[in-house]
Amino acid sequence: QVQLVESGGGLAQAGESLRLSCEALGRIKIGLMEWFRQAPGKQRVMVAGITSSGTTIYEDSLKGRFTISRDIGKNTVNLQMNSLKPEDTGVYYCHANAYDFRDYWGQGTQVTVSS
Repeated sequence: QVQLVESGGGLAQAGESLRLSCEALGRIKIGLMEWFRQAPGKQRVMVAGITSSGTTIYEDSLKGRFTISRDIGKNTVNLQMNSLKPEDTGVYYCHANAYDFRDYWGQGTQVTVSS
């Protein structure tokens, strides 16, 4: 089993920055780790992802503002969000594909950006 523990959400004004962290607890090795976002009334969508070897992927519109990084030793993935916009508001979820062929979700952390 893997438990994903997220932190770092909160309230920000437009133009400010926030950093989200997600720690994977458990003994199972983790492969791909991703951040998803679910805006009010919308579907959950992938924001950014990073493989165990460090390859990154981003939702096209977020490139340049969001940066995903990973600390393999600490089994942690971070999402640095800069120049935040009101449309970045939503619940951010950490997602992991583990080597037990299962995927796991965190509980979600709220990010609210005011104009």
